[in-house]
Amino acid sequence: MGKLDPYRIREDFPILKRRIGDKPLVYLDNAASTLKPIQVIEAIASFYKEHYSNVFRGVYTLSREATELYEEAREVIAKFVNARSSSEIVFTYNATEALNMVAYGLGMEVVEEGDEIVTTVMEHNSNLLPWMHVAKVKKARLVIVDINDGGELNYEQLSKVISERTKVVTITHASNVLGTVNDLKTIVKIAHEVGAVVVVDGAQSVPHMKVDVRDLGIDFLAFSGHKMLGPTGIGVLWGRLEFLQEMKPFKLGGGTVKEVTTCSITYEDPPRRFEAGTPNVAGAVGLMEAARYLMRLGMEEVHRHEVELLRYTLKLFEEDLHDYIMIYGPRDPEKRCGIITFNLRGLDSYTVGKMLDEYGIAVRVGTHCAHLLHQRLGVEGTVRVSYYIYNTKEEVEYLAESLHDIVGNHCSARYC
Repeated sequence: MGKLDPYRIREDFPILKRRIGDKPLVYLDNAASTLKPIQVIEAIASFYKEHYSNVFRGVYTLSREATELYEEAREVIAKFVNARSSSEIVFTYNATEALNMVAYGLGMEVVEEGDEIVTTVMEHNSNLLPWMHVAKVKKARLVIVDINDGGELNYEQLSKVISERTKVVTITHASNVLGTVNDLKTIVKIAHEVGAVVVVDGAQSVPHMKVDVRDLGIDFLAFSGHKMLGPTGIGVLWGRLEFLQEMKPFKLGGGTVKEVTTCSITYEDPPRRFEAGTPNVAGAVGLMEAARYLMRLGMEEVHRHEVELLRYTLKLFEEDLHDYIMIYGPRDPEKRCGIITFNLRGLDSYTVGKMLDEYGIAVRVGTHCAHLLHQRLGVEGTVRVSYYIYNTKEEVEYLAESLHDIVGNHCSARYC
């Protein structure tokens, strides 16, 4: 495994040959969804052309082949996050469904009136709204931990609010707005001392850095396939097997039970009990190939590459846009995943995003499904740049030059 080469990697991504008007595509919206390499596209096509069938129960060749591929995908994803067993890997629709699965399947069972659920102000709505609902229904208290002015979690406050009343600590591993990477080992230590379960939103961490569930000591982890080179419509819930064995299924239907009578239901063992109906087999096959692609690169190298791009971006922003740009989150790129969020003075985020599109640059604008955090920052929206394995320093330079043009044109129009 050598140093990651984004120029060679780009050859695997057909869409990067696209042009936006007369400009080459510069795709900087990877926190929302990543592009797909030809290896993933071909793996999905091969499944549909050569092996397609429904999984489980079929005794004919195609069904056996499809089932074997589906379970092989589970084993590859288990390896990717260092799960103890493939039985700890539940395939879901996306990270949002995985987080809802824990909230309704576990939260509704362990949280009682007067208990507390601890989360943070930096959560994506997918890891906030389900727990708000659980707290409301169970008459529990939702405790929201703040950040400091540097965009990092307030660990002192966290340690104070976690108590014997805390049943669940649910937290993002990496903020989808600030890029802040939270210290899960510290959080786990505090939470487990009072017997709380730790649920982690890994949507922005699993695709960008090495995530080892055993090393971190967490209890649940949710992530999406489409954010890590895989297709849409496939996600993962990893959970400790002892929790999955006790957890109630979020959805009921075909494939989830061993036996049904008029007065009793015997559920399948995990993970099958959580995968009601026909699963997204093609999605699992695509995700398997995506995970293999990333493992060949090495997740340490993926993170190192993003840190290099972040460092270069912060340098250029400081040199070329210092008087015009407001950057949110830690200034130390080692404390971030591959995200930089900012605003330009005098311009709303939507306008900046539309202007960048004229340069062929794709970014995300708005609140990024993190309303509480934007309220905390005191802004209505932000511009988010997010990097991945195929982004280059030349693209960073082009971004900085384009923003400089936008600022110059805006100031000329306003005579500033």
